[in-house]
Amino acid sequence: MHNQIIRARAPLRIGIAGGGTDVDPYASMKGGKVLNTTIDKYAYCTIVPNGTNTMTVKSLDYGKYEVTLDGGPLSYDGNLDLIKVVTNHFGISEGFDMFIHSDAPPGSGLGGSSTVIVSILSAVSEWKELYLSKYEMADLAYRLEREKLNLKGGKQDQYAAVFGGFNLMEFSKEGVRINSIDMKESTIDELQYCSLLCYTGRARESANIIESQVKNFKDGMNEDALDESKRLAVDMGEALKKGKVHLVGELLDQTWMYKKKFTSKISNPQIDDLYETAKKNGAIGGKVSGAGGGGFMYFICEYDKKHIVASELKARGAVITDFMFEHRGVRSWRCED
Repeated sequence: MHNQIIRARAPLRIGIAGGGTDVDPYASMKGGKVLNTTIDKYAYCTIVPNGTNTMTVKSLDYGKYEVTLDGGPLSYDGNLDLIKVVTNHFGISEGFDMFIHSDAPPGSGLGGSSTVIVSILSAVSEWKELYLSKYEMADLAYRLEREKLNLKGGKQDQYAAVFGGFNLMEFSKEGVRINSIDMKESTIDELQYCSLLCYTGRARESANIIESQVKNFKDGMNEDALDESKRLAVDMGEALKKGKVHLVGELLDQTWMYKKKFTSKISNPQIDDLYETAKKNGAIGGKVSGAGGGGFMYFICEYDKKHIVASELKARGAVITDFMFEHRGVRSWRCED
């Protein structure tokens, strides 16, 4: 069994519209709707059973960790807790070596930590031959990350990583519904051609932004903006079904205007400058992906101006990131070394 290798990879996502409405208490009280899509950037997990009772974890982002599995739960201390919470949940006592890495840095706004936990769950399920439906896996990832570890955030990231593709997601007290957007291949190709993704060079701590957004909602300060974002998510889904890419760009611009009203921490002078630069040079619309404050920005551009937008953003310190849309969700497989 030593040479048995189990791997999984889960795609990262771009939040297009409605992000923030998947965060409680808004989602439970009023129902959230989010439009997002996955891209060909991934979180990976490799498991190699080692025949001992020691768990060794190596991560490019979080460092190295080793512990003896003696049947007791591992304690959470902020160090590789995503792995510990999965190990505890399944009561794993058999030793293994794990290697995890992500194509996006932590705090990038592409749903990083949730995508990592989905890839870990998928690899463990493959290893232990557990069958989880897509909904079960996404729900478990959400509960372990948000409820057990109390890491702040919404629900869209886990579901995006599991399901993959363009989805309109509905969140309510009753549960979650994933509606795949029925798009023509030509629409995806056109959207790809007009899309631009750039890294602002600044990671951010999403928990503080989300806390501020929740506080503002409880104080009645951003409810209208959240309502409008939800409406725009539905409108953009309809525009994609009809193949109206230019309209999606215009709605994306509106989405950003409302998103900035969730909390003052979502934008900053650097982000505003990048946004104005992009708009001036041919972007139809854009937004920060994720909670805001930094990370990645996504733009839809006039087809013949995209290269100008890219070079102007680069001149202001942003890093242009090549990507393709990915229609598949998390996958796992076995191989021999």
